[in-house]
Amino acid sequence: MAQRSLTRTPAAGRTVLVVEDDASIRTLLTSALSAAGYAVVSAVGGQEAMAEAASRRPDLIVLDVMLPDTDGFQLTRDLRARGVYTPVLFLTARDGVEDRIIGLSSGGDDYVTKPFHVQEVLLRIRAILRRSSAPASTKGVRPPLRYADLTLDEDTRDVRRADRPLKLSPTEFRLLACLLARPERVLEKAEILQQVWRYDFSGDTRIVDTYVKNLRRKIDRDPPQLIHTVRGVGYCLRLPRDETRTGAR
Repeated sequence: MAQRSLTRTPAAGRTVLVVEDDASIRTLLTSALSAAGYAVVSAVGGQEAMAEAASRRPDLIVLDVMLPDTDGFQLTRDLRARGVYTPVLFLTARDGVEDRIIGLSSGGDDYVTKPFHVQEVLLRIRAILRRSSAPASTKGVRPPLRYADLTLDEDTRDVRRADRPLKLSPTEFRLLACLLARPERVLEKAEILQQVWRYDFSGDTRIVDTYVKNLRRKIDRDPPQLIHTVRGVGYCLRLPRDETRTGAR
């Protein structure tokens, strides 16, 4: 008899909240996620979703944009405002670049357009959970990333500025880790898109600008400013210096 593998599957112990008012789509997703090994909770509208997110603490939310009592973008903003940073995968019939930018700017982590293939949704969920959980390295505990008075611990997900704890969404965390991994180096926006979102957005980099703006509000609330813009290129994490010479602000 073959020995049963003890490898932990990506779905093991994971709970997904499906927020969808279309009963047929909700049933399809619930069945597929359950078959893949996820624990599934469902909600029809925004108020029910908020209650489930607070009580169940899911590992991920699959969220329809068009809900009967609100839209998914606003619901995500409300969740983030309440300090809930559960990763969000949007489902929507809106397939324009502008809609994708709005969705990801509201705090979402990925975006799937309708009609969709269930297998694609499952793959996106696995990818989001893999990025957001960031398991410890098999070679041992990774040292925290540090620059000036800023510290980011990839294993504990702890971020601090001058010993002040910071609450970041999963995407903000990945963005800061990307900048901290290459301090004092200018990162092009396209490079940041690939590292953080795995997207090229057909050359549209406004999502990077939006997230950097949000991250600055948290990181650079107190001086000195660490996140700098290099006009026409991208962003750089560094201490202030002669900005006239560098073209940063």
